[in-house]
Amino acid sequence: MKKHTILTILFLALASSLFGQNILPYQIHQKKLPNGLNVVAIPYPSPGVASFHIVVRVGSRDEVEKGKTGFAHFFEHMMFRGTERYSKEQYSNALKATGASANANTSLDRTVYHMTGSAKFLDKMFELEADRFMNLKYSVQDFKTEAGAVKGEYTKNNASPYTRLYEAVNNTAFDKHTYKHTTMGFYEDIVAMPDQYDFSLKFFERYYRPEYCTILVVGDVEPGQVFGLAMTHFGEWKKGSYTQTIPVEPPANGTRKVNVKAEKFPPYLDLKFRGPAFSLLNNDYQALALLGQLLTSEKSDLYKDMVMTERVARSINGGIFPTRDPYLFSLSASLTNASDFPKVKKRFLDAVAKYQSTPVSETDLSSAKDRIRYSFALSMDNPDAIANSVGQFIWLTGNPESLNSSYQLLQSVTPDDIMRVAKKYLVAEGMTIGTISPTDNPVID
Repeated sequence: MKKHTILTILFLALASSLFGQNILPYQIHQKKLPNGLNVVAIPYPSPGVASFHIVVRVGSRDEVEKGKTGFAHFFEHMMFRGTERYSKEQYSNALKATGASANANTSLDRTVYHMTGSAKFLDKMFELEADRFMNLKYSVQDFKTEAGAVKGEYTKNNASPYTRLYEAVNNTAFDKHTYKHTTMGFYEDIVAMPDQYDFSLKFFERYYRPEYCTILVVGDVEPGQVFGLAMTHFGEWKKGSYTQTIPVEPPANGTRKVNVKAEKFPPYLDLKFRGPAFSLLNNDYQALALLGQLLTSEKSDLYKDMVMTERVARSINGGIFPTRDPYLFSLSASLTNASDFPKVKKRFLDAVAKYQSTPVSETDLSSAKDRIRYSFALSMDNPDAIANSVGQFIWLTGNPESLNSSYQLLQSVTPDDIMRVAKKYLVAEGMTIGTISPTDNPVID
C-alpha cells in the first residue's frame, strides 16, 4: 500500500474517532463579538507558525449597481495602500519584521486577506489588519493609480482565450443575476473606474464592516488568546447597516451558445448547466460534485475513451463551484481537433443521459466519495491550507462548521440522488455551450 494512502486512512480514522463524522480532525472554536465580527480559532500542531485570514463576505455577486462592477476586486488592491499610521511601505516593513507574508484574493462571493508568519507575532498581525480594515485611507490620485493597475491586469488576463471564454460564458448564461459579470468586472466599467472615487468610498463603507467579516486563525495558537486579541484590536470597530438585494435570475429558456475565436489555439468545449447554490438543506450540491467525478475523473469511461484510447481530447473536466446563489455545473474538454466538437459534445450528453436513466453502482459511488475525501485529507497539511478550506465554508454560510456538515451530506448521497440531480439540472433548457475555435462559427451539432 502506498505511503500517502496509509497516511490518508490514518487521517480519516483520526477524524472519525475524535469528532464522530467530522472530516476535519481539529476542533473549531468560534466567538462572535458584540459588533457582529465572528472570530474563529483552530489550534493545529505547527510549532511557531500561524495563519491569519480575514474572510469578507463580499465579491462580484454584491456589485448590484449598473456600471459599477469590479469594486470587490479593486479593494483587494486598495487595501494595501496604507493608512495614516502605517503607510504602504511601513506596512510592508512591519510584515518583514515579523517574518510574515500577506496577500489577498477575490471571487464571486468573497474577498480573503491572508498572512502566515510567526505565531509569537500574532498580536502584530492583529494590529496591522485592524488598522487597515478600520482606517484605510487613500487619495484621489492613489485611487486613479490603482484603477489603472486594475485595467492593466484585465488586459493581461484577457490575452488568454480561456479567460475570454469564461467572461463570455457568464455573460451569456445569466440575464439578471450579478454572476453575469466576472470578478474583474465588465471592461467598460473598468475603463470608467478612475472617475468613481466617491463610489469607492461608499463601497468600502458598506462592506468593510464587522458583520460582513470573519477572522480565522489557524496554527500554534490558543482560542482564548485569539479571542482576546480580536476584542483588543477590533472591539471598537463600528457595525454597519447596509444590506443589498441581489437580482434573482429568471428560469432558463433554452440552450445558448457563445464562441471565442482563437487561431492556432487548442479547441475547447465547455458545456455549462444551471446548477444549485451551495446548501446544507439538501444534498443537491454534493450529489453534483460527485457526478462531476463520476463523469470525468481518470477512472471514468469518458476519460478512458476520449483521452486515453481515441485521443480526441487532451483532457476533460467536470464539476460545480460552490456559490451562495445558483451557479453553473461544467463539463469541459480540450480537443485535439475542432472538427470533433460534435463528437465530444455527443459523448458528454450521452454519458449524462446514462446517469439520468441508470443508477450508478454503489461501488463506483463509494469510490468517488473516497476520492473527494482523500483529496481533502491529503491537502490538510499546513495552517494556510486548513484556513483556506475552512474559509470557503465561512463565506458560503457564515459558519465554519459547515465544512463538516457538507462532508456528512456528501456521505449521504445515494445512486438515486445522482440520477435525480442529473435529471433536474443537466438539461438542454439550462445549457450554455462555450467554445474556443479557430473559426467564428464552429460546427457543434
